[in-house]
Amino acid sequence: MPKKRSDKRQEVDALHRELLRVSTLVLTSFHGLKAGQETELRRLIENVGGKYRVVKNTLARRASQETPAAPLFEKLEGPNSIAYTEGDAVALAKALSKYARDNPAFSFRAGMVEGQVLSLAELQGLATLPAREELYARLLGLLQAPAQRLAALLNAPGQKLAALLSQAEKEKKFQEASLPRQAS
Repeated sequence: MPKKRSDKRQEVDALHRELLRVSTLVLTSFHGLKAGQETELRRLIENVGGKYRVVKNTLARRASQETPAAPLFEKLEGPNSIAYTEGDAVALAKALSKYARDNPAFSFRAGMVEGQVLSLAELQGLATLPAREELYARLLGLLQAPAQRLAALLNAPGQKLAALLSQAEKEKKFQEASLPRQAS
């Protein structure tokens, strides 16, 4: 049963609102995927905080007007789908790349991150970046390293003195008889 014009308008408005908020969008071709494969893809994308939709080209063009994603939808042809997220671009790109390797019928067409249109090579490069958490951990390690070195450097003379005194105590170098007496 064909959709009513009011239903299409609501769908376009909802997609337009989502396209205004997304930070990452990947335009894909799903021609040849079976229903079970598409369900698997949806779950994979939802697990990384994204959404997946099959869109009609004319509705996608209308919904993308006055959004940063508009250039991606200008020359759409054939069956298309979009994967998008407001969150981690790398996680979405990794999930889509893994799925594309396992399912040759699925392929990238174009992408956008933070309003910047990406080529297919740039999308593949994005998928090879470390995850956001790993990048944060590396950055934190780099920031902490100088402070740890400084603390160790400042602590070293005290540790050496304590070790020297401990060793002298074990060897009984601090006997009362060996200490000079002061005259009263």
